[in-house]
Amino acid sequence: MTDPARSDARERILSAAYDLFSQRGVRDVGVDELIGRSGVANATFYRHFPSKDDLVIAFLQRREQLWTLGTIVAQALERAGTAREQLLAVFDVFDEWFRRRDYEGDPFVNVLLEMGPKHALGHASLQHLDTVRRMIRQHAEAAQLRDPESFARSWQILMNGSIVDARMGDIDAAKRAKAMASQLIEQHAAA
Repeated sequence: MTDPARSDARERILSAAYDLFSQRGVRDVGVDELIGRSGVANATFYRHFPSKDDLVIAFLQRREQLWTLGTIVAQALERAGTAREQLLAVFDVFDEWFRRRDYEGDPFVNVLLEMGPKHALGHASLQHLDTVRRMIRQHAEAAQLRDPESFARSWQILMNGSIVDARMGDIDAAKRAKAMASQLIEQHAAA
């Protein structure tokens, strides 16, 4: 059986990390701040997460579940019927996200840029970004688009570019990306 106090402490740590890492990045948040925010003892923190890197990997996994799958993908599927419409709906979800007061950018890209692709955390970020690209490719296949891998790579450029542009202050970045995305779909449409 799982000890509820242990799982509660782990959850408090992960919840604190989720908020702090999402808003400020990995390097800017120290272990002491995480311990203080989660209200656990040092020994409890390290029992659940032997290193900060272990916590960051858990954070990235949670972000993929809650945000990528639970929000972006779920809302795109909910908003549109066909695979092509679902692809485009991603930018409608992005548009709402970019306009939020607490818009934080993409932690996968942020961690990758902070740590570099050769660092274990950068590598973990790349794996999550690969998961996103695989999902795009699957939608491209369902939409019967030509060269789904090339399409997915181009689509991901539009997604990542709009996320970065929104962080630079362009809250209309998703609308611009959606217009380009429509053209990309047309370029890959089967003849």
